[in-house]
Amino acid sequence: MREIPVVDTTLRDAHQCLWATRMTTAHMLPIAEQMDRAGFQRIDLAGTIQFDVCIRYLKEDPWERVRLMRQRITRTPLSSFTRSKNLVSFDVVPDDIVALWVERLVANGFREVGSFDGLNDVDNMLATLDVVGSLGVKSFGALSYCLSPVHTDELYVKTAAELVARTKVDAIWLKDAGGLLTVDRIRTLVPAVKKVIGDIPLELHSHCMTGLAPIVYLEGIKAGADRIHSSIAPLANGNAQPSTQSMARNLRALGYKVGVDDAVLEEIGEHFRRIAEQEGKPLGTPQEYDEFHYEHQIPGGMMSNFRSQLAQAGLSHLFRKLLEECARVRYELGYPIMITPFAQLVGTQAVLNVVQGERYRTVPDEVKKYALGYYGKLLAPVDPDVLDRIVANGSPKIALKPEPLPPAVPKLRKQYPNISDDERLLRFMLAGSQVDEMLAAGPMVTEYAFEKPLVRLVRELSQRRLSRIHFSVNA
Repeated sequence: MREIPVVDTTLRDAHQCLWATRMTTAHMLPIAEQMDRAGFQRIDLAGTIQFDVCIRYLKEDPWERVRLMRQRITRTPLSSFTRSKNLVSFDVVPDDIVALWVERLVANGFREVGSFDGLNDVDNMLATLDVVGSLGVKSFGALSYCLSPVHTDELYVKTAAELVARTKVDAIWLKDAGGLLTVDRIRTLVPAVKKVIGDIPLELHSHCMTGLAPIVYLEGIKAGADRIHSSIAPLANGNAQPSTQSMARNLRALGYKVGVDDAVLEEIGEHFRRIAEQEGKPLGTPQEYDEFHYEHQIPGGMMSNFRSQLAQAGLSHLFRKLLEECARVRYELGYPIMITPFAQLVGTQAVLNVVQGERYRTVPDEVKKYALGYYGKLLAPVDPDVLDRIVANGSPKIALKPEPLPPAVPKLRKQYPNISDDERLLRFMLAGSQVDEMLAAGPMVTEYAFEKPLVRLVRELSQRRLSRIHFSVNA
């Protein structure tokens, strides 16, 4: 009986997709020990956006979050990953910053660290993976998946073979951030990749935006994939990963062994359900199939943020039109994978094109840099007419040819001589006073209090600004 290990994504990708990354440390700590007992292969705790949101919106120290979680999760490895050479920002950073970032991830408690690149540029991923290997912890390299004429099985086989040949990887991660994998595609892709990676485990990571991810996982396992990424319901489905509980049931029904503790999973799921109920946060529900999703290919985390930001700007009525423009911009830019940072670049350009009424009248710096190769070698050329407009309307300060970035760590340490490398990296990544504001907020909250039903009722009624509240209490 083949065993299928589970990589948990509840604490990282699930709330990134369903709660706009707003899960706090106080939400996590009370349930951390149960997470450790659930039987996961590893627990995915933070990518890079979690660092950004912790500081900018939650006013929490992300490094302290990791340390506190590591104190409670002692048996199960915690994992993180880098977003190519962008890390927290959307811009490329020097290699020595990437190396220091990885060193601090490991020093703070991560035992498995990987990397993905939106162009599947192995050179970009090696900036992380080579450092991980030198630190003696496990690594995983990603095959970032999407649909286009250039994203063929042959491309993914070539990328996997190159990763295996050029560095040590302990797993290969088929990363389908857009939830685009289909049953037909997984049946050809998995055997092709497994043929070149041999005994290295192949992990499946997808999202449920089309409702196909659960069956894609099952077919992928049948085709030879080794592990799945899933979230604990009710923080599953919707834009997030398939439910761990349902995947375990289905895999066992097919004759596979899944070593997760069902009772512990239910306890964890109930914890997050109560938090969602108390704070009015959404829970994941199965999605209906949507053929249009395969055109715009917007990933789950971005979709929830996209809706929220459009609503705040009073532009919710343009949602469908903006999705159509996203599809068109992506085609014109040579099919970038709709994954951070490229999903945001395409989305921002689409918004500008629609709102301004003239396409590419305004071009963000990141879009011009992408088109000129600052992020790596493009898999397909940018439409020539569009490239002309991007060059003409983008910032003239951006050189037409990217130059290698000089080392930045010595200057950073000289600029901030009396603080830790952890804080130095945060200040490097986040401009202005954001780190100061986070520190000024004081110690972060580490305990979570569930309100009694009567207290919650009073709070909810008070928020409705009712002039009178009458209670009838039986003695």
